[in-house]
This record gives sequence, structure tokens and C-alpha cells, in this order.
Amino acid sequence: MKHKLAMIFTGGTIAMKIDPDLHAAIPALNADEILGMIKNVRDLTDLEIINFSNLPSPHITPDIMMELYKKTKELSENESITGIIITHGTDTLEETAYLLDLLLDTPKPVIIVGAMRNFSELGYDGSSNLAAAICTALSPKSRDKGVLVVMNNEVNAASQVTKTNTLSLDTFKSPEFGPLGIVDNDEVIYYRNMPDRQRIQTDKIEKKVALIKAVPGLGSDIFSFYIQSGYKGIVIEGLGRGNVPPQMISGIKQAIIASIPVVLVSRCNTGRVLYTYGYEGGGKHLRDMGVIFGGNLPGQKARIKLMLLLGMTNDMDKIRELFETTI
Repeated sequence: MKHKLAMIFTGGTIAMKIDPDLHAAIPALNADEILGMIKNVRDLTDLEIINFSNLPSPHITPDIMMELYKKTKELSENESITGIIITHGTDTLEETAYLLDLLLDTPKPVIIVGAMRNFSELGYDGSSNLAAAICTALSPKSRDKGVLVVMNNEVNAASQVTKTNTLSLDTFKSPEFGPLGIVDNDEVIYYRNMPDRQRIQTDKIEKKVALIKAVPGLGSDIFSFYIQSGYKGIVIEGLGRGNVPPQMISGIKQAIIASIPVVLVSRCNTGRVLYTYGYEGGGKHLRDMGVIFGGNLPGQKARIKLMLLLGMTNDMDKIRELFETTI
């Protein structure tokens, strides 16, 4: 008896080809056209196809992510379905994958997959990536690993992976820890296990969360703008170990006084933030002010996490606990 997979198509480069008038890639392929490029796919598994959308990934919004979560959750509760595959554009793939990883509570494999080259380009990688995702979803070894991202025959954890290059086929990497495994000869091989995952129980998301990148001399006026505009949370990509220019301090204080959680991560590719430095704007100074430390998350993922936490609670201590438990 064949296993059954649910396949949710959301769009992205995997479903694009060159428009002859525009001379640029646009959404064009449907699910059947993409699946038709994978040899004998229906001999391997029964498929339930869900045409969720056909959007470029910059068009994906937090509301759309939440709708995708609800659909994925519904499918995961269907006893006849072994695993779920979601096609997605690569620009915001890691944010959607991380949101799903934080929210979903299922042992079933949930695989996110995309493509770096559109159908009109030589070396279109959509079909090979999708075939690898199918092999991963069908493997019993993929259970209880959370949401996985499968690209270029590598399997990465949604909580650890990031897009590292604008062009390369091997753009999705886990810089801190490396991939969980690979897909080789239609078999998924895992090299390591995932540590305990963190889950957030909410069906709401707070969209008014800002992300600010620290640079030399950056001031506090941007904080005033976000506070006056009704933002509910702020994430700062700080310098190095988790430090900011002193010109930012008054704005951070304004936000904290206004009961807006301020989460600090680093703009460095690897390594966690820590309260190491005691000078003005240093990590120790920021922590004493009430800034929340976001571990080794990149800014875009810390923002997703804060959006979900604010959908669940306004308790600053609870938000701090859920960000700093791994520090």
C-alpha cells in the first residue's frame, strides 16, 4: 500500500518561467506541470494536491503564513496522510518555515521546498528539489524532526537554516550547525538529531513588529517613528556580540518605557548575543535596561518569533523566558 502525501503549492520560482514580452520570470506553472517533470512520482506515492496560491515569496505576508499554518495543521490531523510538502519561493522561505516549526505540533514530516532557477533556465532545479522532498517526506526517519527545508539534496532544520546566497543552488545552509542530513540515491540519510524544539501555542500573529539593523552612528529617531506608529515589538540586529551605537540608547529606553519588548540579536552570521560588554550600548548595559536577548537567531527569525509571542501574550517576563531559555 502506497503512502499518501499532501502537497501544498504556494508559488515561487519553482512555478515560474520567462515571459517573452517582459523578458523576466513570472508565476506560470501549475501543480500538474511541475509534478509532470518528476519521473514515476505517482508510482511512489498517492498525492493530495492543494493549490494554495501562486505567489512570489516577497508577496507572502504574515497573514498568509498563518493561513498556510492552519491548512497544514488541518492536513497533519488527517490520519491517511503520511507527510506534507509545501512549495515556496526562496526569498521568504525561511520565515514561513520557522513560523510553521514554532506552531505545528505533529510527528509527521513537513517539508518546505523551492527552486533557485525558473523553468526557462538551463539547470532548472525545481523538479530535483521536489523529488528529494518527496523522498524525505516518505522516510520514517523524518518523523519528529519538526519542519524541514530540502534543497540541493540537503536536509536542514527550519529553526537553523537561512538563505546565504542570491544565486547559488546550495544557498540554503545552517551556518551554525550544518545540515541534518542529505538525500542520496532517493534515500534520506541523517547525520544528527534535532535538539528539543520550542513551540508556541497561538492562532494569532502581531504584524506590527519592526526590525532595525544597527550600523555606526545610527540614532533614535527610527524608534520614535515606530512607537508613534503603534508598533508592538522591536527586534534589533546588533553589532558583534550584541552591542549598539550609543546614539540608539535613548530610543531603546523610550520603547521599553512604553512596554514595547525590544529583542536583541546579532547581525553576524553565526554566534549568539551575550551581555559581555559593560560600556554604553554594550550588551550588559542593554540587558540592565531590560532588552531581551535572542540567542543565535537572525533578525528575520527573531521577528517571526516575537510576532507569534505577541499574538499569545503581552507578558514581558514570559516573552523574555521564551527567548532566553536556550541562552
